[in-house]
Amino acid sequence: MASKVLLVFFLPLVLSLFFSGCAEAQGRLCVGYYSQTCPNAEAIISAEMRKTINSTPSLAGSLLRLHFHDCFVRGCDASVLLNSANGKVAEKDGVPNQSLRGYGVIDTVKAKLEKACPGVVSCADILALVARDVVVLSKGPYWQVPTGRRDGMVSIASETSQLPRPADGISQLIQNFADKGLSAQDLVVLSGAHTIGKSHCSSFSSRINSSDPRIDSNYAATLRMKCKPKHLTTLVQMDPGSFTTFDTGYYMQVSTSRGLFNSDAALLQNPQTRAYVLRQATGSASEFFKDFSDSIVKMGNIGVLTGAAGQIRKKCFAVN
Repeated sequence: MASKVLLVFFLPLVLSLFFSGCAEAQGRLCVGYYSQTCPNAEAIISAEMRKTINSTPSLAGSLLRLHFHDCFVRGCDASVLLNSANGKVAEKDGVPNQSLRGYGVIDTVKAKLEKACPGVVSCADILALVARDVVVLSKGPYWQVPTGRRDGMVSIASETSQLPRPADGISQLIQNFADKGLSAQDLVVLSGAHTIGKSHCSSFSSRINSSDPRIDSNYAATLRMKCKPKHLTTLVQMDPGSFTTFDTGYYMQVSTSRGLFNSDAALLQNPQTRAYVLRQATGSASEFFKDFSDSIVKMGNIGVLTGAAGQIRKKCFAVN
């Protein structure tokens, strides 16, 4: 009984010290960063995401994509959310980002957090937490999200050239990920995010209208029926049949030459990435879920601003 009393007495103190040290951490992210300054932050985000995905399930892939596109340009600093202003064209208006969706959802979340805890939760952390929550709501894995990012104040459209492209081959993709400190394993794992969401026909039209032997002819014919000439903004499911469920269906598609993008098909051109695709195509989702959790946390650490760097934007679409 005495030991239980001591545990009850000391546990709050231990947790307080842990989270206090976390909040004061300089130069690194940590789980529980907002436990003292905005304890309901993650609950507020989760509630809003549940409402969003319940009404529009297809937005899950779009919101996950925002986090990816943010981290690959200037690091995970929410620069993808900034509007173009004063004659300067921002990332969101760069060609690779013109098909991004979900900005309004992020603005809504930010407004609710500002009401609860003004000037505390960064837009960059919102993107990371939203990415986790939409995956969970799509029946995917849960992971602890290290937080403590601060928001950048610069966004340049031309820098979106750093983003991996749907038309890229395997060598280019591996190099692109390596430039961000990510491995070939991270590439094939994070590509699995294509199991949810849709894509515009413009991202793969050249592939289905050519004689690319790496795409199943029947699948290409089906896509041509959906992507009529000049209808490049039509949306197509990336993982047909389960595009709202986070599972290994994507790998099954890729393994049978039914990957939507050239970058999907390219995963079969490297021994390591090919082996992973084939393993996930026939196995359970447990390995993929663990690997995805590890890889997205790793991605979420790219070029983060912490400590006194950057700022906490009051509105995600504009600097303070």
